[in-house]
Amino acid sequence: MSYTALARTWRPKKFSELIGQEHVRRALVNALESGRVHHAFLFTGTRGVGKTTIARILAKCLNCEKGVTADPCGECASCREIDAGRFPDLIEVDAASRTKVDDTRELLDNVQYAPARGRYKVYLIDEVHMLSAHSFNALLKTLEEPPPHVKFLLATTDPQKLPVTVLSRCLQFNLKRLPVADIAAHMRRILEQEGVGFDAAGLKLVAQAADGSMRDALSLLDQLIAFGGGQAGEAQARAMLGTISRDHVVRIVELLAAADTAALVRSAQSLEEFAPDYAQVLDELAALLVRIGLRQAVSDYEGDELYPPELLERLARALTAEDVQLFYQIAIIGRRDLGLAPEPRTGFEMTLLRMIAFRPAGESSVTRTSAADPAARAAASAAGAGSAPGASGPSGAGSPAEAASATDPWATIVNALELSGAARQLASHCVFVGRQGAVVRLALDARNQPVRTPAQEEKLAQALSRYFGEPVRLEFQVGGAGAETPALLARRVSEQELAAARRTFEAEPGVQGLRERFGATVLPDSVRPVK
Repeated sequence: MSYTALARTWRPKKFSELIGQEHVRRALVNALESGRVHHAFLFTGTRGVGKTTIARILAKCLNCEKGVTADPCGECASCREIDAGRFPDLIEVDAASRTKVDDTRELLDNVQYAPARGRYKVYLIDEVHMLSAHSFNALLKTLEEPPPHVKFLLATTDPQKLPVTVLSRCLQFNLKRLPVADIAAHMRRILEQEGVGFDAAGLKLVAQAADGSMRDALSLLDQLIAFGGGQAGEAQARAMLGTISRDHVVRIVELLAAADTAALVRSAQSLEEFAPDYAQVLDELAALLVRIGLRQAVSDYEGDELYPPELLERLARALTAEDVQLFYQIAIIGRRDLGLAPEPRTGFEMTLLRMIAFRPAGESSVTRTSAADPAARAAASAAGAGSAPGASGPSGAGSPAEAASATDPWATIVNALELSGAARQLASHCVFVGRQGAVVRLALDARNQPVRTPAQEEKLAQALSRYFGEPVRLEFQVGGAGAETPALLARRVSEQELAAARRTFEAEPGVQGLRERFGATVLPDSVRPVK
């Protein structure tokens, strides 16, 4: 009983049957129809994207008995023999096994002779980058002055290793990785015609695992059909590929949204019984976060075979856009660093804990101050002393956001804003004047006016809008000289802490003993407060 692999059975035999690579197909079809066919072509790209397939189709186009055409008949003797791999004027060479210069010279000795059967003698050299330097020199002479009846079709996965003298004499076509959707759709058509049952989600998993290679996808599909006893289901695909059920990934996202650290750790540890590939788990987690982000940004995003729109809608409501971006970034960085962890499982667990630890503070904790920040500590004490700026105007006492502005000192607000760089410098050198409705008034000393630019004003306005929960705009006035800005407050607190640290250090009995016994002196700059 003989069986032909799907990758061979469904190998395209015409340009119209190609999946993807439209930029290559169009260029070759136009060249054939116009009669301007170059003597040497170089096809580059990763494995399984169609390099040798396109080269064989081109060989048929050139040697079809019905004439040079972009649509070979597939029925004449030349077309059938090329498909079967026994056409005498299609010389296929694996450069990886013929790297010596003598092999190349032997191959090229027959270039001068006319084709035995076809219109053109076609040399298809696969993995051409494996040729030696001397072999390239031998090939180069023929590429420079080729006989009119010869065409060279070169294919490689590593074009950087080819000499520029060879590259300059070829038309180069870079074949792209195939999109997951195109691979899955092609596999669906194949299985429908083969009469094999399948799940769309299972095909999506196989397409993702193929990493852009149609040949790899069809090989995996063959394996899946065998593994599944003639079926291509999602459960079988996950078992074969070593991926966990998507329900586990959804559960992890739900626990991240709830910030339930204990349950999150238990859920992560429960995956151990499935012996998963934790890199793939992080890949699936990142892929789900991408879909959630798309759902938040595009209201009519419908999801796909793996995650339906109602699930994405529920998760999109449970997470903020900031959470999604942060979790995604941590997931992909954690996946990159997984090999550095003591073991993959602990690396995976620490990645999840990092998501919780670095999660932005919510509305209830946005004004929570850090004990290590001098400005925040001073602002907290100032608030206790009743020195917080209040909202001005009769319309400033309505909303909860404005009530918050009446109790939060400006330094605390600045500390809670998502700002960095020059925009944070601008906020730190301002004095809060008041707020009336959507207008926030700030005073900026003339000496600090250079930090105020339209771009930084816009960043500060956006950060304040997020803080107050509604759009605000800024109005600046020159002034505030002598008033304590957050920057001055932080400097004052830092100086106070430094002075206190020096006093404490000098009061230490050991230090006093050294001074009395040895006449030691304390270098003031060497003393720093412990944060």
